[in-house]
Amino acid sequence: MLAEVSHQKSQAILKQRNMLAMLCLALVGVMLVVVMLFSAKDREVILQPILSRPMTVSSAGPTADYLELVTRDTASVILNRSPTALEYWMEQVLRVVDPGYQGRIKAELLKIVTEQKDSDVAQAFSMTGMKVDPQALTSEVTGVVTVFVGKKIIASDKRTFRFRWSYQGLSLAMVEFGEVLPKGAKEF
Repeated sequence: MLAEVSHQKSQAILKQRNMLAMLCLALVGVMLVVVMLFSAKDREVILQPILSRPMTVSSAGPTADYLELVTRDTASVILNRSPTALEYWMEQVLRVVDPGYQGRIKAELLKIVTEQKDSDVAQAFSMTGMKVDPQALTSEVTGVVTVFVGKKIIASDKRTFRFRWSYQGLSLAMVEFGEVLPKGAKEF
């Protein structure tokens, strides 16, 4: 009789254990579904203090407005420089460069810094137009580049520059920058 009661209690405990195991498996399944839903959802960040209007950045990709604002600010940093602030200029440019491209771009910037360090050559850029393509992650700025030696203007030309960007997570970073040459023009 004692063995029969013990067997019944063991069976009840086994039944409870099996039910608990099934419940645990169901909860694990629900948690996996929830994690997959949240990981696939686009993330957004609201950017406020420096913009004229509220703007969000989504993990789905940059908006044309956001790409335009980043391009405007980056072009201003890259294309306006003076010999007294070349080290700071280089640091600011490298802050917007994709880490995978920093070595190559830093080498190009170091050439400019070495070339202009002890000179009186400064450059100013006045933007006159911009085109952005958020799908291709490219943007172009057009404007007048004025080169000074001391206070004297030695050149003033209208030029177009192209930026190529990478977008990972919520981070937009520059991977390439250069002048767009007119068709038929040769690079020196």
